Amino acid sequence: NVETFTVERNAMTGTIPTSIGSMGALKVLNLGSNQFSGGIPVSLQNLTNLTALSLFRNKLTGSIPAELGSLSNLEYLNLFSNQLTGVIPASIGNLSKLKKLMLYINGLEGSMPSELGNLLSLEELHFERNAITGSIPISFGNLSSLQYLNLGNNSLSGSIPKELGNLSNLTKLYLFWNKLEGEIPLELGNLTKIEVLSFTRNLLTGVIPASIGQLP
Repeated sequence: NVETFTVERNAMTGTIPTSIGSMGALKVLNLGSNQFSGGIPVSLQNLTNLTALSLFRNKLTGSIPAELGSLSNLEYLNLFSNQLTGVIPASIGNLSKLKKLMLYINGLEGSMPSELGNLLSLEELHFERNAITGSIPISFGNLSSLQYLNLGNNSLSGSIPKELGNLSNLTKLYLFWNKLEGEIPLELGNLTKIEVLSFTRNLLTGVIPASIGQLP
């Protein structure tokens, strides 16, 4: 029973075979840095033992299958640098063990589902360089394990939620190149572990909160 299958960094082409979904013992699937095209097979939902799914740096198209939300043991989901479109499935919020979610450099659109606030084990969230719209969900303030949050280079609007000040483990917050409005919440002064705050190229107004100056 194969538990790890990796062909990272080759020159493989074609579509991802749907038959991979029958490898029921698989825990790690890494097809990254190849030339795979076509969509992500829905059959991957059958890999219920999977802890890591890496399909990054390919030419995958279509949307992220909502069925991936049934992979209850998944800790690492890496789909960055493809040509994926459509919305981020709300079912991703069911992945309670997920620690890293990497969807950056794609063509994802629509708003971020509030269900992502259920990912209490999440340590890193990378959504930069997509076409995501709407506001930053208030529920992101529930992500108590989050250390890295990058929503840069999208089309996010609305204000920065004051609830992000609850993220006591956050070290890096990137919100650059969006359409965010209003003031910087004074609650961000509660982020005592923060090392980077990037709000470049938005539509923010008002004063810099004094609480920011209190950060170590």
